[in-house]
Amino acid sequence: MSFDYDVVIIGGAFSGAATALMLKRKSPQAHVLIIEKKAAFDRKVGESTTEVSSCYMTRILGLTHYLGHHQLPKQGLRLWFSNRPDQAFDDCVEVGTRYQSRLPGFQVDRAKLDSHLLDRAAQAGCKLWRPGNVTRFDLNDGHRQKVNVVVNDGERTATCRWIIDATGRAAMFARKLGYFRPNTEHPINAVWARFSGVKEWDSYEWRQRFPDYANHCRTAREWATNHLFGRGWWVWIIPLQGGDVSAGIVYDSRIFKFPDGPTLGQRLHAHILNNPVGREIFETAKVIGGDVHAFSMLPYHSEKVCGDGWAIVGDAAGFIDPLYSPGLDFCSYTSYYVVDLVARSLRGDDVAERLAHYNHQYPITYRYWFESLFRNKYYYMEDADLMSAALLLDVSSYYIGLVQAVYRDPEREFLNLPFMGVGGKVVRAIMSFYNRRFAAMANRRSTTGYVKRNAGWRELYDGFVPDRRLGRHISRGLSRWFKCELINLMLMLRKPRVAAGIVDPGSVPDVTASTGAGSSALS
Repeated sequence: MSFDYDVVIIGGAFSGAATALMLKRKSPQAHVLIIEKKAAFDRKVGESTTEVSSCYMTRILGLTHYLGHHQLPKQGLRLWFSNRPDQAFDDCVEVGTRYQSRLPGFQVDRAKLDSHLLDRAAQAGCKLWRPGNVTRFDLNDGHRQKVNVVVNDGERTATCRWIIDATGRAAMFARKLGYFRPNTEHPINAVWARFSGVKEWDSYEWRQRFPDYANHCRTAREWATNHLFGRGWWVWIIPLQGGDVSAGIVYDSRIFKFPDGPTLGQRLHAHILNNPVGREIFETAKVIGGDVHAFSMLPYHSEKVCGDGWAIVGDAAGFIDPLYSPGLDFCSYTSYYVVDLVARSLRGDDVAERLAHYNHQYPITYRYWFESLFRNKYYYMEDADLMSAALLLDVSSYYIGLVQAVYRDPEREFLNLPFMGVGGKVVRAIMSFYNRRFAAMANRRSTTGYVKRNAGWRELYDGFVPDRRLGRHISRGLSRWFKCELINLMLMLRKPRVAAGIVDPGSVPDVTASTGAGSSALS
């Protein structure tokens, strides 16, 4: 059977469904087909949204009502540091916000979110083939592109003007066309699971046991994305509606070796229990069977992301690192840009310049985002002084460069990929510089035997807002950076006690899942 469409979207999860929904809104007469491989979305990793992706979901996609009723509100980031496994919980360092978040954010169950968004796209008039397995696609320079699909009732062929790849980490176009590039400079792996029986961060029991801890904070710690940090690794703890908790580790294989054990779930649980904060929270927790996943070599990108009659959106175009939850940010920008491009093409506009811009700017955005935030960051993750300074400067830069813009004019700013123009180069240079300094200082601290200040203090600050009040956070981050530089000057007088810690990326051991293959958009 043969069918004709204007647009065929391969992949019906967040990026594919969002692209389809917005296309129907911009081009109501367009015939849009979504091909989704799975009959039902399996449970993916729990994911935190950022201020940018939350803006896209609420102001562009119009999901405010759904998110408020069916997902959890997010209360910012909260970082935890310790020196040793037997350290007392209330002696560990806590860095995070004191009050409620000022801008919306959500802790989302991606399977539920993806299902809802796909339903919205179908209600808007998009056709859906599900389960549909794409066996072949032919790109003919925008002239009758062809997709062969095996659906329940047999083989079908769809012809169209545009094909959009929203296959996520499968990255169908990038792999088939030879544009797939793993980021070997950043060899990170991830293992995650869902847990039941996780203790409450804000319970009455904890108020009695740790009154100072309880009285310092004015918001619910449980609704934050809590992070545990160590050398070369971090663990996320994300609550989900219904009571389950998503927890996982992301680690740099140059620095950290994931502990051995009989199963991935037991190994992850054992690692969390080896941390004093994790032990308090997960002491009575149980891994939910059949819900443990892993990925090796997380970061990658497509060298080319579009051509005449085809384009790539979301994780199919690339992924860097789940720290700070940038995955849905990339999905938001790429989806909206491609929607605008395709809608213009369908009404007869010449989109050659827009295609060229997307192909030119996306690799720059990917590269600059990696260099400014993530390169060698895992070398100083264990140090509360360095990471707290990085957090304040990183998030403030994010607010100045992206958050202010998208909340001021979302329809316009989501068409501008991050790090565009001269301003983007300047911001990337500044952020890359202080990130390199923190990595270098961490290396000297490690080689000289410096004892980290990962005990006995807590830093809770007002939440971030996209206005002049960001200056206070920047000043605090710069002050902490300056103090770290003074310590570094003193350490220069010491003789190294151990070999230098920073090395070139080496081979990355493969990590495979014991069950299934989850989402690459970790948080």
